[in-house]
Amino acid sequence: MAIEKDFFRQVMGRFATGVTVVTTKHEETLAGLTVNAFCSVSLNPPLILVCIDLNSQAIPLIRASQSFAVNMLTAEQEYLSRCFSTHSEERFDRFCHASYHTAVTGVPILDGSLAFIDARMTAEYPGGDHAIFVGQVVAMGMGEHAIFAEETDKAISTLPPAGMNGSSDDIPPLVYYKAQYRHLGRAYHHPSEIEPTEHAEKHG
Repeated sequence: MAIEKDFFRQVMGRFATGVTVVTTKHEETLAGLTVNAFCSVSLNPPLILVCIDLNSQAIPLIRASQSFAVNMLTAEQEYLSRCFSTHSEERFDRFCHASYHTAVTGVPILDGSLAFIDARMTAEYPGGDHAIFVGQVVAMGMGEHAIFAEETDKAISTLPPAGMNGSSDDIPPLVYYKAQYRHLGRAYHHPSEIEPTEHAEKHG
């Protein structure tokens, strides 16, 4: 039985994710695209992967530069997510008017992001209508704290602990669920803190 594509999208849409913009640069050409197919792969060495549509204009730039960055967006950066997911002149010619800086590889790091990871590509794998890029972390940061290191094991060990002044702990992330942008709800520490729903009251 063939899997229906739209239903597959609906099923995957039940998995809530953060939202990232993957950026890259080759020579003087910049590229960015909205991606939620992103995850960590390994702690030692620190590896990440992103999955990118084969039709994306970013793919030849990533292959040429052998580097990319993952920028995790805040709830206030929904406009960047929308812009970097469109086929527009604003995106392709003006980089969505986004301000940025660089870390180790020279690819754009979006200003104001919740966190970022700068990576050098270590492998590419076919994934149907997507390309799967694996990268080794060479720089990363959150809030005002950034680690710029070629020795990534040292970078990992010196990352400031959560809760330090200037961290991004209190900045809400942009969340995507059921094909809509969402804001994160309040944190809870124990199941008893969750208010019972009508369904739970009937079946508890």
